[in-house]
Amino acid sequence: MKEGQKLWTRDELILAANLYCKLPFGRLHRLNPDVINLANLVGRTPSSVAFKLVNFASLDPSLKARGIKGATNASNLDRIIWNEFYNNWDILPYESEKLLAKYENTTVERLNHISEDEIPKDGKTREQIVRVRVNQSFFRSLILSSYNNCCCITGIQQPELLIAGHIRPWGIDEKNRLNPRNGIAINALHDKAFENGLLTITTDFQIKISSILLKQTKNDWVNNFFIKYQNKEMILPSRFLPDIEFLKYHNNERFKQ
Repeated sequence: MKEGQKLWTRDELILAANLYCKLPFGRLHRLNPDVINLANLVGRTPSSVAFKLVNFASLDPSLKARGIKGATNASNLDRIIWNEFYNNWDILPYESEKLLAKYENTTVERLNHISEDEIPKDGKTREQIVRVRVNQSFFRSLILSSYNNCCCITGIQQPELLIAGHIRPWGIDEKNRLNPRNGIAINALHDKAFENGLLTITTDFQIKISSILLKQTKNDWVNNFFIKYQNKEMILPSRFLPDIEFLKYHNNERFKQ
């Protein structure tokens, strides 16, 4: 460590990991307003924050699988915080959002644009609702940033039309609700089809359309919105590739062949 530099604290690294999850891979640089904002919050330079984000990228297995190495000098604490996030998606995102709200001198509700009119005033029910809403917001940011705001089926790049869909449904796999490898960025129509087994994505990332729709070749609407994508490769995310085991589950348990 250079003279005059100070060690990163655990809280600062949790905030950096939070930001890493929300930014597209190509925007981990010192000129990004979000990087500058975090730098101001923790009393560091934008270059220092950007360098720490690149350190996290070097620990990301989905980037390693694509041959992207990132920086080579991640600290032991960097690795500890990364592993805590990567192995505890059901815990760390919410905790990091609460920590960010503290640094922003606000509440986690305001930080995530949760109106007080939509939630109970106090009690366990309020806490449960807030946690769910915060987690849903975090997951959406995480998935859309991983896919660079691009639908994995059609290539649509309009965030308002995109959903952070789950491969294993939210309701049956609590531990993996926020696992980015259980998510895909997908438009609302194809998300509904995916949810109902009318299309799936194979373990080699090919799109498969259910025979229920493939039989409807005389229907222009079905041809244009579904049949044309049969056997096409999905648009892959820049990080957090879909987990093969989750895709196997959807292929075998949800897809209506």
